[in-house]
Amino acid sequence: MRDNLTVRRVYGEPVEKDGVVIIPAASVIGGGGGGHGSEQDKEGEGGGFVLAARPVGAYVVKGGDVRWVPAVDLTFLGVVFAIMVASIHRRRLSRRG
Repeated sequence: MRDNLTVRRVYGEPVEKDGVVIIPAASVIGGGGGGHGSEQDKEGEGGGFVLAARPVGAYVVKGGDVRWVPAVDLTFLGVVFAIMVASIHRRRLSRRG
């Protein structure tokens, strides 16, 4: 587990092209758990681990200047937009009926 939760999961390998270096960054969340139990003729064991990551942006290094460029998650924005449209539509229908 410790090998999976390192800074290398957050910052990707730098990519260089035409004098510009890009260092990708991600938000990484991980956790684990385990268990063990016994109850009159019943036994139990368990364990689990989860690691989730999503891109958040990149550092762009050009000519000695560093700037942060955030990633835009179009899927997330699309879901939020769809929920808003459905909510507005539902309110209009409930006012009519």
